[in-house]
Amino acid sequence: MSDLLSLAPWLITMMLLIGCSCFFSASEAALFCLRPSDRRSLKNGTSAEQAAYRMLGDPDRLLSAVLFWNLVINITYFAISSIVAIRIERIDSLGRTGAIGFAAMTLLGIIFFSEMLPKSIAVLQPLKLTQMLSLPLSFFVRILDPLMPVLQGVNLVTRRLFFPTFRAEPYLGIEDLERAIEISGAEGDIASNTAVIRQEQAVLQNIVQLSSIRIDEWMRPRTQFVNFRPPVLLEDLEGKVPASGYLLISESDSEEIEKAIRLDNHFQLPDQNLEKLSEPVLYLPWCATVADALEKMSHRQREVTVVLNEYGETIGILTIEDILETVFNYSPSRSKRILDQNPIHKIHNNKWVIAGMMSLSYLARELHEELANLDPVPETHSVTVAGVIQEEMHRLAETGDVCNFGPYRFEVIEIEHRGNMLVALTLRNDRGAKS
Repeated sequence: MSDLLSLAPWLITMMLLIGCSCFFSASEAALFCLRPSDRRSLKNGTSAEQAAYRMLGDPDRLLSAVLFWNLVINITYFAISSIVAIRIERIDSLGRTGAIGFAAMTLLGIIFFSEMLPKSIAVLQPLKLTQMLSLPLSFFVRILDPLMPVLQGVNLVTRRLFFPTFRAEPYLGIEDLERAIEISGAEGDIASNTAVIRQEQAVLQNIVQLSSIRIDEWMRPRTQFVNFRPPVLLEDLEGKVPASGYLLISESDSEEIEKAIRLDNHFQLPDQNLEKLSEPVLYLPWCATVADALEKMSHRQREVTVVLNEYGETIGILTIEDILETVFNYSPSRSKRILDQNPIHKIHNNKWVIAGMMSLSYLARELHEELANLDPVPETHSVTVAGVIQEEMHRLAETGDVCNFGPYRFEVIEIEHRGNMLVALTLRNDRGAKS
């Protein structure tokens, strides 16, 4: 019994070393798992968040320090483990079998408790663990600053000695995509090759069209989303995710949108003050193109663009998902995306039921064969069917309103909640007739 008690200080030391290794492993996983949006939010946060932001500014220094401390801890741990195993072997009641069992347990223990478990937790809650661990971690990183030139020098010499031709792998380039298409076409049959080429052509065509589509044609109108004033509570969402996928935060003294939260990026949401998770939005006038919006959103790392009219008022939003759908859909449609249903239904040869928010350009593309022998569509400032009807009626549309517009005859058959409009469309065969 006295022999076993003499091992207690060594075992307690080993447990403390496992705790220290757990700390460094969790810190490494949490910091390097942060999303770009989370890293940007650290810059103006608490002192702990700002310390994490500074450490991430020099990732080589951070990683070298974490690996160094983990290496020192693990070497010390296994040195003590060897001492304890030798002492266990000398105990008559345990012998060599006990020593082997103890060695196996110490190995499995450090693998599970100092690597697998802390890193798994850190991946699930990277931001919370960063806030908790960044200050003590920054202290250990600063301790190694005098030794850091030596560590970096050893790293550089090792790379040049053992990996003299090692180069970082470049990002996927256009030539890689072209080569992939060629290979898939060469190895597949004619049908699959034709399908790949058709998909590639559709994507390229949609990319080109981005420069000709105004953002007011592709935005989600003001009537199709809800914004919240801070402070925002989780119960305000009523258990539902907005159709856009974003929680929109308005200014505290107005209804103008100031920030947004992409909800599917968060594993868990707090019950109160959701606005703390929000990010700034981009503002563009209604006449800007979707290509302009994509360029500025990519440059400024924004995911939501607020569309403004000539008075600076919000008339809609455009998200990065809306733009990506424009690129990767064969026949992109704003009304189909927002209403989650087909925006046009054919009743018979000359009549359709369409959504009021359908753009005139999309309608013309869908009916280009039927419009070939009819009068051209007149010029208009409106971009949607509902806009044309209101422009022709000189008032807000009501159920039963009928108006003619070039080759189109529109009849409002239903106005749903939040202004969604269903319209019966008939093509007029009387060429030259006045609207």
